[in-house]
Amino acid sequence: MRLEQNLPVLTMPGWPHACSYLPGREANTEFAFVRRLTPAAYEQFLNAGFRRSGQMIYRPACGTCRECQPIRSLVNEFQPDRSMHRCWRANQDLTTRVTRPRLTPEKTDLYRRYVTARHDKDDPSGPDDFLYASPVESREIEFRRGDELLAVAIVDVVPAGLSAVYTYFSTDYPARGLGTFAVLWEIDYCRRLGKRLLYLGYYVRDCGKMNYKNRFRPYEILGPDGAWHCGAE
Repeated sequence: MRLEQNLPVLTMPGWPHACSYLPGREANTEFAFVRRLTPAAYEQFLNAGFRRSGQMIYRPACGTCRECQPIRSLVNEFQPDRSMHRCWRANQDLTTRVTRPRLTPEKTDLYRRYVTARHDKDDPSGPDDFLYASPVESREIEFRRGDELLAVAIVDVVPAGLSAVYTYFSTDYPARGLGTFAVLWEIDYCRRLGKRLLYLGYYVRDCGKMNYKNRFRPYEILGPDGAWHCGAE
């Protein structure tokens, strides 16, 4: 156990396990369980490369591998490309509602259908622990067409911006690009709140499920020196 410099809790070294992103690789994760963190304290963790899953905060600790790179979009400079413009227009019939996270049977059903369709697996535990048990200030965004719930996004609030935790959505409408639309909406929401950053988690260049994040340009990558650097491909 060791105290992170300038961070308010102890972190614990994890254990070797199969990498979730790159087949055939071994990964390691350091983590801590927290009961409560202020937005300012959690922002310190984000700027040290941590994320959260429920009440656990974690970051990769994989020896020489640095493929999991923390990435954040610069909200005020962001310019959508043509496909993003199309995605935005295609979803203007949706209504949104921002609330404190609250799990309902409707959301549990949508989550399980999403996980089965996109990740080819069942998650009998549901999203209770890793999304809705939050030790930080969080918001839930519902996207609906009429009464139909199409997507749900969870974000955490920090002084400089928002951290996109997870989005789950109906896979019955692939032309809508609901995952992309959720990120575009979050960027726009940051602007309306006067916030300048949207933390997008880890960018993994060679993982198809994680490398879309560099589309939201300009962006910054957290380097091994602990500083954020302008990203470029």
